[in-house]
Amino acid sequence: MSLIQEFKSFAMRGNVVDMAVGIIVGAAFGKVVSSFVDNIIMPPLGLMIGGVDFSDLAVVLREARGDLEAVTLGYGAFIQSVVDFLIIAAAIFVAIKVMNSLKHKEEAKPTAPPAPSKEEVLLTDIRDLLKQQVEK
Repeated sequence: MSLIQEFKSFAMRGNVVDMAVGIIVGAAFGKVVSSFVDNIIMPPLGLMIGGVDFSDLAVVLREARGDLEAVTLGYGAFIQSVVDFLIIAAAIFVAIKVMNSLKHKEEAKPTAPPAPSKEEVLLTDIRDLLKQQVEK
């Protein structure tokens, strides 16, 4: 088997394709969550704590001098990332919880036992006839 054929069989396996779709959807979901946090969650939260914009929060380690830029620790961006992570984690938790509850509902449905085969019905009839003969 050539290297190209091996790669093609690897890349086209179901798990790899599923993983690729998951990564693409996850990246798009991350953008949606980031927008939600940046544009919906953080402005009211910043307003509640005194009009603070989290993305601008930083500690200046060294002021800008001439052509050199200021050196800062941008802890506001870190807070933003933590909030993004918590929202994504909560959304994934809820999605998995819903999927598990649906799975348990499917498992909980009692299934009717399969009908006995013709051989089983015939053997049961024979057994019953033999019992009747013994009792007489």
